[in-house]
Amino acid sequence: MESETEQTQTDKSMNEASEIPVLSQVQRDTGPENTGPLAIRIEHLTKIYSQSHIAVNDMNLEVPKGSVFALLGPNGAGKTTTLRLILGLQRPTAGIAEVFGRRCGPNAVDVRSRIGYLPTNPKLPEQLRPIEYLNLVGKLYGLTSQARAPVISSLLRAVGLLGATSQRIGTFSTGMCTRLGIAASLVGDPPLLIWDEPTAGLDPSARRFTLDLIRELGKTKTMIVATHILNDIDQVADHLGVMHEGRMIYTGSMADMRRRLHNDEFSLDLDGPPENIRELGDKVAVKDGVEAWIEGDQILHVRIADGHSRSGVLAGILTLIEGDGVSLTRIRTGHNTTEDAYLQLLREDQAHGFDR
Repeated sequence: MESETEQTQTDKSMNEASEIPVLSQVQRDTGPENTGPLAIRIEHLTKIYSQSHIAVNDMNLEVPKGSVFALLGPNGAGKTTTLRLILGLQRPTAGIAEVFGRRCGPNAVDVRSRIGYLPTNPKLPEQLRPIEYLNLVGKLYGLTSQARAPVISSLLRAVGLLGATSQRIGTFSTGMCTRLGIAASLVGDPPLLIWDEPTAGLDPSARRFTLDLIRELGKTKTMIVATHILNDIDQVADHLGVMHEGRMIYTGSMADMRRRLHNDEFSLDLDGPPENIRELGDKVAVKDGVEAWIEGDQILHVRIADGHSRSGVLAGILTLIEGDGVSLTRIRTGHNTTEDAYLQLLREDQAHGFDR
């Protein structure tokens, strides 16, 4: 049993935890869920601080139900402000945001009951233990004590924290805090998860765990994942929006994003005498609609002009390889396509000036 001093510290920490924007201190709304195709709809959303800083600038956005939506953008693009407006933690200067057909805002407690929020590097009550904290979160969701116990134990197991249940949160590493924040966002089994930079500051193992979890949760929930780490989101998202200077400059599917670039370029890693590889490169370069060059005596780069069959060109190159005393060790294609498309979008937005 805890001492009186420890209990006082725990009570104090519970009061501090009420300020953590993971959930609202409300009972869950039991009204009917909107059955439309959109999880989030935003129209002309604008947020201006102190009449001087435009954090979100006339944003329009639709997030389909059941999607893993990546919100991309450099630091300072307005991603976190957008999420806080969706959560109702701030009032917009203009425009509206809706979650499952319901208007967002500070008084929209029914909206927040449908959202599980993970802030960047969550600041959790240091004097509480994981079970105490998740128990508090469950109470805020309006779960009964009988309902909370199995949920808490299963979540701690799912995020790999069963072995740390006796520790105070203040002793946790960054990765452990993120895992506990993830568990907290799932306590109420909300249909919408909003995670802000969930892989920030994580080691490779914790980062892999988080990405695998996003992939798994995306099968049954709608997720918004704000990040600037493109390599992460390329593995798990199916839709995305790109923000720059407070504006949404692109929204669409990941496939459409990749198609923004002409993906008619690939590289072949070759093994064999350098003179044979150079001769092969010369043969490929004279093909109609093909540009080819050798890098470092072992890599053949090929670029195909519009209107020419990519598969046909590749088949012809493979036939040449077989007869030239050269062996193929690897074909590389689509390298950093999402990153290239993202950077291209930012360059285009910066270049458009008043056309924006």
